[in-house]
Amino acid sequence: MNAPHTLTRRKTLAALGGAALVSGMPAFLPRANAQGLNKVSFQTGWLAQAEHGGMYQAAATGIYKEHGLEVEIRPGGPQVNTVQLFMAGSSDFAEADGFRAFAYAKDKLPAVAIAAYFQKDPRVLMSHPGTGSDTLAGLKGKPLFVATTGRQTYWLWLKAKYGLTDDQLKPYAFSLAPWLVDKQSTVQGYLTSEPFNARKSGVEPVVHLLADQGFDNYASVAMATPKMVKEQPELVQRFVDATAKGWKSYLNGDPAPGNALIKKHNPQMGDDVIAYAIGAMRQYGIVETPEAQAAGGIGAMSAARWQRFYDAMVAAGALAPGLDVKSAYTMQFVGGKRTA
Repeated sequence: MNAPHTLTRRKTLAALGGAALVSGMPAFLPRANAQGLNKVSFQTGWLAQAEHGGMYQAAATGIYKEHGLEVEIRPGGPQVNTVQLFMAGSSDFAEADGFRAFAYAKDKLPAVAIAAYFQKDPRVLMSHPGTGSDTLAGLKGKPLFVATTGRQTYWLWLKAKYGLTDDQLKPYAFSLAPWLVDKQSTVQGYLTSEPFNARKSGVEPVVHLLADQGFDNYASVAMATPKMVKEQPELVQRFVDATAKGWKSYLNGDPAPGNALIKKHNPQMGDDVIAYAIGAMRQYGIVETPEAQAAGGIGAMSAARWQRFYDAMVAAGALAPGLDVKSAYTMQFVGGKRTA
């Protein structure tokens, strides 16, 4: 659902006219409204959906207000370039993942990861049952539908770890139709959507969650500018904590308020899709894991895991060596024990 993970500083400056990036300063600094709440904005990477449920729940139930914030959630989409919008200063925070955080750092763009709300990347490969494709190793020699972005990231890891080869690749146009026809094939997807659509088409798929096989990418990562981190750390902390509480409420309480706001922002989103996504996130521990709880709760990150993932991707040829990994993130806001 996300755009490619590389955008060079030169291209970004050209696209934005240079002014915002040269100063490194958001065009719209957080400000207070009539109620004394700090107004901030968060740019997501896709249309409103359950995968953003924690933020919508925090907005709908007043959790953000309890933390002195008025948060505008700005949905992404197929024609929305999240990186350019964030670098132009049109939002105070933006959604990314571990790969994109490394891309920001590589290109020396002013962005740093402040929290990781998805401990597991929800990317999956999906196979047909009864075809000997029950494991990733069992996919050798069989067709795989993988989009361009995936070929630049997790596909290189799959090749290195499981011996898969490029001659297996087939173009993926974000339709399950070719996969449904070819029973020996496997297709990329997201845990929270493609398995649901497969079942609607009459197939009970074999779902390979890459995160459970060692693909340690953080997802739903909140990014901020170094300037905001330095000058307004207390505001950033409130945003991180409130969003974590929103996720806690969404997954463990009544998600109805968040769902209503999701559907307001995305009227095409059905209740059945939302319910499936919530169930999948709960079942597979996408947001809440023992590791995260031990490290401080929802949104937690660890320096060791950032380094481990980077090293694995360098070994697979998916990332270039020589990056200062610590420049991609800060532990300032997720290191201590929190209530969420």
